[in-house]
Amino acid sequence: MARASARHILVSSEEQCNTLKQEIENGRDFAEVAKQHSSCPSGRQGGDLGSFGPGQMVPEFDKVVFSGDLNKVHGPVKTQFGYHLLEITSRS
Repeated sequence: MARASARHILVSSEEQCNTLKQEIENGRDFAEVAKQHSSCPSGRQGGDLGSFGPGQMVPEFDKVVFSGDLNKVHGPVKTQFGYHLLEITSRS
């Protein structure tokens, strides 16, 4: 079965998500941004979600994590929790 590892940043608005994505693309560290801005408890670990399989995350999340490019910031991805920036760190 497929497995992936990813980290994410969860915020309440698409505007904030886009602003943070731009900061990361301009060289700001993803983990530091997650620690400062993510409303998810994973933010304390730099947004690290660990390893998971298909179906363990919400469908919008799975779609990106199991098809998107590795080590690239994806998003904003809207879910019932808010807006996410996702970085897929590995997939097998």
